[in-house]
Amino acid sequence: MVALVTTPLLLAAPSAGAAEGRTTAAASAPRVDFNKDGYADLAVSAPSGTVGGQAKAGYVAVVYGSASGANTGHRQVVSQATEGVPGDPAASARFGDTTVARDLDGDGYTDLAVQTGNKPAVTVLWGSVNGLTGGTELPAGDGDSFGYSAIAGGDFNGDGQADLVDTVTLNEGTDDESAGLRVRFGPFTRDGKDAGSTVGDTGRFDVPTSLTAGDITGDGKDDLVSTHAFEEMSQSTLFFKGGAELAKPVNLTDAASAAIGDVDKDGHGDLVLRTVPDDIVENLPYDHGTLKVLYGTASGPSTTRTATIDQNTAGVPGVNEDGDQFGASLSADDVNGDGYADVAVGIPYEDLEAGQKDAGSVVQLYGGSGGLSGAGAQAFTQDTAGVPGVAEAGDYFGAAVQHADTDGDGKADLSVGAPGEDGAQTSSGAAWALRGSSAGLTTDGIVSFGPDGLGAPEAGAALGSGFPR
Repeated sequence: MVALVTTPLLLAAPSAGAAEGRTTAAASAPRVDFNKDGYADLAVSAPSGTVGGQAKAGYVAVVYGSASGANTGHRQVVSQATEGVPGDPAASARFGDTTVARDLDGDGYTDLAVQTGNKPAVTVLWGSVNGLTGGTELPAGDGDSFGYSAIAGGDFNGDGQADLVDTVTLNEGTDDESAGLRVRFGPFTRDGKDAGSTVGDTGRFDVPTSLTAGDITGDGKDDLVSTHAFEEMSQSTLFFKGGAELAKPVNLTDAASAAIGDVDKDGHGDLVLRTVPDDIVENLPYDHGTLKVLYGTASGPSTTRTATIDQNTAGVPGVNEDGDQFGASLSADDVNGDGYADVAVGIPYEDLEAGQKDAGSVVQLYGGSGGLSGAGAQAFTQDTAGVPGVAEAGDYFGAAVQHADTDGDGKADLSVGAPGEDGAQTSSGAAWALRGSSAGLTTDGIVSFGPDGLGAPEAGAALGSGFPR
């Protein structure tokens, strides 16, 4: 059980001058900064939370950054019961199931696009000096998918404005029906109107299992990577080169999860994939987990310069064990400030001591001139000295991971979710934020919290199920 914070609910505006004098890119322009104070903020999904008496209506808990890191005294809990947010809480809506954080209207404040799990609606919560406020449901379009729909954010045409990707159905009702990817170009207006859109065809019947954006080609335009499966079989990962239109996709290794980061600092984002054993999705729960790194080039992910990493790789803590699922979640950013992207690897099904089945762990891998490797790798569990809580069976620590510079020091911190963590009630979930430093991740100043400490619905909420992409 994690030690939960008990600070009172505070919604005061942050200090507008907190970021003054900061010069590094990571400090002056955090990736997720809803109130534009120079400190990255955390948006933690609790899609199973009960809201307004509706089971699994879902909510998002926001913990704002500060000079001392994630500040649980300055937070919000946002759901469809929140004033200004479109819609009403509905059973199994799973509000916040998938989120994307980008400055969609170009005003300098990061916004949060939130998707509900039972319909394709995407709601944008707008950033402001007081944090997230209000909301707009993006207009539906022809061919909008029903049911699950992956979303992602990036700057795909390189105009400096954030764009949003979701899925649509192409040639609906015909023998040629397939899943398409719609890019809505920014900036968006506050009534949800985009600046234009384009659609690319995946050539697959089902929508992607995940979408990941990043500049692999180094041309200043984000590219898009989608993972796919149909019934029990995985399908090849697709790479779409960014531009005014999505280029015809290139087939890559089958994968279940992905992250993009420049781990060798050559100006090209590198693609890190968690592979699917024998290309059979049903094998994933029994898989020890393997990462494949496809290094970036001007034409896209390399198929010749690659690397394979698992827990038997030299320097990587632990050993390969069936069912661990090394790489079930991934995130890439620069933890130690050396200019190389580093990769956090969630292992939510790792067994620890006897009786700690699926307690979970996280491994932090580091980039360098030779690329991603096990050199200097670190591992963390709830039994690691300095980490609040105790590892217990079914916690799934590492089910979600995300890097964000919450203290504005130019070194990315690591947030870890454990949706199975028991607080005062079962499976309430929890999250941890470990600080980055020149020596790597540290437990000094670590912050942990569950729903109870945030004044949020607790029973079965599964807080920590996800972070923004």
